[in-house]
Amino acid sequence: MSTRVGVAVMAVLLVLYLVLIGQRAVMFVLTGEPAAVGIGVALIILPIVGAWGLWRELKFGIDAERLARELERTGGLPDEQLPLKPSGAVERDAADAVFPRYKADVEAQPDSWQAWYRLGLAYKGAGDGRRARHAVRTAIRLHAAH
Repeated sequence: MSTRVGVAVMAVLLVLYLVLIGQRAVMFVLTGEPAAVGIGVALIILPIVGAWGLWRELKFGIDAERLARELERTGGLPDEQLPLKPSGAVERDAADAVFPRYKADVEAQPDSWQAWYRLGLAYKGAGDGRRARHAVRTAIRLHAAH
């Protein structure tokens, strides 16, 4: 629950920031001076890009959490109890040891969103966040297609 509160606080702060930047952008454009208008146009683009990025990340989190709940409900989440570091992160060697099983599962079932989601968890445990997000995004896309 604390993660949700943190995400909500950060989202509200980002929206506030984007609104303030948007107001400043309009003020720059209304001056009519060429340099100020150019700055204003640039500042108008930034809130649009920021709002798009915020929406994309929030949607990813919501979709990933929904898939995790569905996997948990059906008993499809990994059942290994991997050792943790004092920080709470999974020990890399232990994650690397179970990783081939999840990779083989995806290779055997490339259209299974469950296999892709579990692979995403394995990548996360192995410390590869970029590939973890890609695998979970693939799981979300496959789930939506079914």
